[in-house]
Amino acid sequence: QVQLVESGGGQVQAGGSLRLSCRASGRIYDVAWFRQAPGKEREAVAALKWSDGYTIYTDSMKGRFAISGDGAKNTVYLQIDTLKPEDTAVYYCAATRGSTYYSGPYLLEPGTYAYWGQGTQVTVSS
Repeated sequence: QVQLVESGGGQVQAGGSLRLSCRASGRIYDVAWFRQAPGKEREAVAALKWSDGYTIYTDSMKGRFAISGDGAKNTVYLQIDTLKPEDTAVYYCAATRGSTYYSGPYLLEPGTYAYWGQGTQVTVSS
């Protein structure tokens, strides 16, 4: 069983940058970041296949978001640059229980992931 703990959220001024961390207690296969803004449904930001470093981003997230991992620390990161007020949301880390053997849009579906962290709040002010 995988436990995920997010950190790095907080309040930041628009235009600033933030790096979120997700520390995993168990084996990581596929991992993703999602976010949920007030009154909106959870949406995918990016996903990473741990084995080969394959990444995929939701189209609207391309450019300002970057997902990466550190094998030594068993930690996944989400770098967010040029933050905008509309980025305000709770950001969640999610992981599969094993390899999905898939790549592409499947990795951006919430149902792909069995394990979820508690989330970290990102608040962007103008």
